[in-house]
Amino acid sequence: MPALSFSLISPALEELGDLPAGDCALLAGECPSLAECLERVPDPRDPRGVRHTLTSLLLAAIAAVLAGAKSFTAIGEWAADAPPQVLGSLGVRCDPLTGRFAPPDEATIRRVLESVDAGALAAAVGSWAAVRLRQGRRVRRALAVDGKAVRGTRHARGGGQAVHLLAVADQQASAVLAQACVDGKTNEITWFAPLLEPLDLAGCVITADALHTQREHAEFLVAGKEAHYILVVKKNQPSLYAQVKNLPWRNISVSDRQHDRGHGRDEHRALQAATVAAGLAFPHAAQAIRVTRRIRPLSGHKKWRTVTVYAITSLTASQASPAQLARWIRGHWRIEVLHHIRDTTYGEDSSQVRTGNGPEVMASLRNLAIAIFKLAGTPNIAAACRRHARDATRVLATLGLTPS
Repeated sequence: MPALSFSLISPALEELGDLPAGDCALLAGECPSLAECLERVPDPRDPRGVRHTLTSLLLAAIAAVLAGAKSFTAIGEWAADAPPQVLGSLGVRCDPLTGRFAPPDEATIRRVLESVDAGALAAAVGSWAAVRLRQGRRVRRALAVDGKAVRGTRHARGGGQAVHLLAVADQQASAVLAQACVDGKTNEITWFAPLLEPLDLAGCVITADALHTQREHAEFLVAGKEAHYILVVKKNQPSLYAQVKNLPWRNISVSDRQHDRGHGRDEHRALQAATVAAGLAFPHAAQAIRVTRRIRPLSGHKKWRTVTVYAITSLTASQASPAQLARWIRGHWRIEVLHHIRDTTYGEDSSQVRTGNGPEVMASLRNLAIAIFKLAGTPNIAAACRRHARDATRVLATLGLTPS
């Protein structure tokens, strides 16, 4: 099977790590290929009678998702229509008697993707992305942790409960590095540490919403993983919320101001930061933050609306500037943008993939496709999918492959 060189990551590494082009190309060549990462996923099938390798099935599924496939049926149809040079480059089996490529049918794809180890696949996909994002970076990494319910699966699980996925994504690249299936929203808390434990987080900044503003999480990140945190503070932690809210904010100057006009609204943001190393009853808290947002829709003559958000961080004033704090706090919502793409472009919430490990596997394939497009500098994921759907050979260039 041809090795996936993924030369497409060079421009992304230049942007994220501020490296010369030559260094980026060298790093790209040193990175393991996607095929090598996928080979770590155990094959759930009995080896007797297996006609298609698991790696070739996964690569075909990834190529189909790059072309906009939203279901197992669509993946099977894409494979059936793919030209021989594409199938050969993906490692699809060639019949030794006829000399023709025999693509896997929809039933085979469905059976394998519903039974493959979803956790192992997510780990393989995440490891591929992590290596490419880590190599050569000279800036502090920021990772966002957030959960998402796959609403379309609620009719297939007991009690009508949808599959709930907790993920950690690189803020700059919108690339998911780890993903786990949890029982529900409240169980995100217990899965926080197991999700992040396998990752190298030294020096990283972890951002999370108020659900994860837990003392155990702070200890785990700072003492256990040598990382930093920025955690939103709300009334689910009443004592901490009262402490942060009642700080003398009127006497604290605004450290950073930003103004955005777009997406149908006008928004002004002001950030204040106060050193509270000995003033908060929360592990490793070094600063308290208040972000004041004034928002007004651009259409009509509606009034301004003010939203105030409080947060705490383990980063000291010397470790992060107010502008950096503001960027990481705002950057956390890029994981929500990722979820939005999965819902709007790939129709995840209305997907009919509901049984076995199918929902989790398809989510990992969508995450990977979005990461590949983002690393290539693609501005519009939906347009990229349509472009790949018009010509199946385009996936080879995107995956760094040459036709067989």
